[in-house]
Amino acid sequence: MKKLLLPVLLLLPLPVHALTVVATLPSLAAIAKQVGGAQVQVESLTSPHQDPHYADAKPSLIVSLNRADVLVVNGLDLEVGWLPPLLLQSRNARIQKGAAGYVDASQAVRLLGVPKGPIDRAMGDVHPGGNPHFLLDPRSGARVALLVAKSFAKADPPNAATYQQNASALAASLDALAATTTAQFAQIPAERRRIVVYHDSLTYLVDWLGVKQVATLEPRPGIAPSPQHVAEVLQVIKSQNVKVIAQEEFYPKNTGKTLAGLAHGALAVLPGGADFPTETYAVHIKNVAQALRAGL
Repeated sequence: MKKLLLPVLLLLPLPVHALTVVATLPSLAAIAKQVGGAQVQVESLTSPHQDPHYADAKPSLIVSLNRADVLVVNGLDLEVGWLPPLLLQSRNARIQKGAAGYVDASQAVRLLGVPKGPIDRAMGDVHPGGNPHFLLDPRSGARVALLVAKSFAKADPPNAATYQQNASALAASLDALAATTTAQFAQIPAERRRIVVYHDSLTYLVDWLGVKQVATLEPRPGIAPSPQHVAEVLQVIKSQNVKVIAQEEFYPKNTGKTLAGLAHGALAVLPGGADFPTETYAVHIKNVAQALRAGL
């Protein structure tokens, strides 16, 4: 019987993936995996614990991009500091910008924080197309899922119906999650729904949950807080009785901890991204909302 085991195992069918998908962010990878199901093999180029503005452009990422049928990017210049040279070196025409296999998730969502008037480097790391952190709102995630399904359908027409069905189900569940969580936050008194953030990355989160962002610890996006600016933020905290400093896990925590202590409040550290492949996008969003709600 033991001698037969190896030949039998060799006869078992190996999983066949119609598409090889690469996503720049783990939350995008989680969405793509749920849309594609068994028909796709998905990889994230970054970790949920690193700032997506400054990913490590490792040579191994070039190999991943070279093999991809579809590339899903966040867009709005979030990856501009590291993705373009990797994409160029991948020599993969299928996923170059403008090709059918290049999916810009930002094209599917309602954008917030679009600058008015001219911008320059003195304003810090301002994104001219709008704030790029839309994946912190599950309503945006729902729209991205539908866009991803359309791209998968073009690349793999025989499974188009499956992709559309998966995306529609995911979008419906994310919209329902958004509504339920909004109702939970609405039960918190408005005067307690005020926060200070570190980086201006929670714009979509506070818009979704009805929370008011009163100040940022960075004086300008990407610029470390100076003592003078921290003192000014502390005055805002005291005048508006703010009890929560909120930030994603990859930003420096010392200043937030200090101000939270002075305000007799809390530092709410939010997960950076879905812990792909073990965590779904919906679970990630629930964890983000729970971390903020616990602080409030």
